Amino acid sequence: MTRPPTDEPASLRSEGLFRSRNDLGTSDDRFRAVIEHSWDAVALLDADGSLLYASPSTARILGFAADECLGCNVFDRLHPEDLAATRVQFEQILEQPGLSRTVSFRYQHKDGSWRWLEGAGTNLLTDPNVGAVVANYHDVTEHKKMETALRDHAQKLVESDRRKDEFLAMLAHELRNPLAPVLNGLQILSLLGANSRTAEQARSMMERQIRHMARLVDDLLDVSRITRNRIEIRRERLDLAGLVRTAAEDYRGTLAGAGLTLRLEVPPTPVWITGDATRLTQVVNKLLDNVVKFTDREGSVVVRLALDTSRRRAVLSVRDTGIGIDGDTLPRLFDVFAQADRSLDRTRGGLGLGLALVKGVVQLHGGEVEATSAGPGQGAEFTVRLPLEGEPAALSGAPGDVQAGGEHLRILIVEDNRDAADSLRMLLELLGHEVRVCYSGPEGVKTANEWLPDIVLCDIGLPGMDGFGVAGALRRHPNTAGARLIAITGYGTDEDRRRSREAGFSHHLVKPVDPQTLQELLERPQSSE
Repeated sequence: MTRPPTDEPASLRSEGLFRSRNDLGTSDDRFRAVIEHSWDAVALLDADGSLLYASPSTARILGFAADECLGCNVFDRLHPEDLAATRVQFEQILEQPGLSRTVSFRYQHKDGSWRWLEGAGTNLLTDPNVGAVVANYHDVTEHKKMETALRDHAQKLVESDRRKDEFLAMLAHELRNPLAPVLNGLQILSLLGANSRTAEQARSMMERQIRHMARLVDDLLDVSRITRNRIEIRRERLDLAGLVRTAAEDYRGTLAGAGLTLRLEVPPTPVWITGDATRLTQVVNKLLDNVVKFTDREGSVVVRLALDTSRRRAVLSVRDTGIGIDGDTLPRLFDVFAQADRSLDRTRGGLGLGLALVKGVVQLHGGEVEATSAGPGQGAEFTVRLPLEGEPAALSGAPGDVQAGGEHLRILIVEDNRDAADSLRMLLELLGHEVRVCYSGPEGVKTANEWLPDIVLCDIGLPGMDGFGVAGALRRHPNTAGARLIAITGYGTDEDRRRSREAGFSHHLVKPVDPQTLQELLERPQSSE
C-alpha cells in the first residue's frame, strides 16, 4: 500500500487520513483502502493548486506515480483552452467552505497526450482533519471522443440530407425539362401527317430530349458505381494525345453551337498511357460540357495536353473564359451533387454529377484532378494529371471495320414491352431485315428453334423465362447454338454484363439503344467478334 510522504502538512498528519497505520481505527483502514483501490483518482490540493496527495489511480489515468506529482501545481498541466474557466471554478470553490463544483477539462498525460478528465472539487480547507480541497476525478477521454464523433456524424447527416433534398429538386427539374417537349412532340405527331416538315422537326426534337434523359440516367448509374467501387476500368495501352484530339474535335460542333471557339494544343506525337479509352473520353466530354454550361456566347476554351517529365505525368487542362468559380464553391466542386448554379431558373446547372464523375474516373486511373479560378467573371481551369506509360509502344489493336451496306438478316426480337418491340421491328424492317417479334421468353425459344434466326435481340427482364434463361436454352440447342445473341436491356451494371457474357450473349446493349450503334453492330461480321 502506498504511504503518504513524510513531509506532509502537520494538520494532515495529525489526524484523519494521514495518521500512522498503528493509530488508525478499523473504519480509517477501510477508508484508506477504498481511496487507494478506487478506479477513480483522489487528490488533495492546497489553496494555490499545489498537490498535497495523489491516490494510486493517478498513475493509471495520467501516467505519473503518486510521488511524482507531489508539490506540483495542477494548473501547470491544464490545456491552455481550459485553463481560465477551470481557475474561475476553483476560485469559486475557495470562496465558501464545503462548496463543491463539478468540472470537466483536458489534462496533459505523462506521454504528452491530452486526456479529458471529469470530476468534483470540494472545499475542505477549514476541516481540521483534511485542510485541503478534495478532488475526485476519472478519465472520460473515450466518452468525449464518442461525443465528438456523434456530433460530427450528426452534422454530416444534416449536410447529406440537405444535399439530398437539393439533388432531388434538381433531378425533378432536369427530368421535367426533356419530358415536356417529348409530350408536346407526341401531340404534334398525333395532329399532323407523319411526312410533314413540322412532324420531322418534332421527331428530331424528341430524339434530342430522349438522348438527354438517357445521359442523365447514365450519369446517375456511373456515380453510384464509382461511390461503391463497382465501376469497371478496361485498361489498354492508348495514345492520350489522339484520344483528346478526337474527343475535342467531335465536340467542336457543340461548342460552336453555343457560340464558343475552341483552341486545341495537343502534341503531334503520341502520349502513351494505360487506361480505358471510353471512360477517358467521358472525362474530356464532361469537362467540355462544363464549359458550355458556364461560358457565355463569344467565349473561348483552350484544351491543352502537355508532359510533366519530372513527375512522369500527362497533364490535360481545359481553360475557359466563363463565369468563374467563387472561393466557397471551389473546395466542394467535385463532390457528388455539388451545384455551382443555385439560382431558381437553373439556366446553367445540371445534376451536379459531371465533375464528380470526372474525379472518380481520373482517380481510378491513378491520377488527380483540380480546379482553379481567380474568382467570379475570371474563367476557370480544370487540370487532369495521369501517369505516363513506362515506354512507348504500338496501340494494342483496333476494332474490326464496320462493313458498308450490310446483308439482309433474319432477326428475332424477344421483348415483353410491346411498344419497344414493335418500334424496333419497324426500324429493322426499314433497314431491310426480316424480323419477327415474341413477347415472352418461352415463346422466343420456341420461335427461334423453328425459324432459325441469324440474330436474336433479347431483353433480360422477361415473363416466364428471363433473358439469361433464353440465352442458355438457345446455346444448348443445335438449331440455334450458332446464332448471334445480343442483350438489349435496362440493366447495365458490370454484374449484369458479366452474367450476359456467361449466359452466352455476344453483346450487352443498354436501353435506349442508339439506332446507328445497333445498325453498325448488326453489320459487323460475326467472325470479328
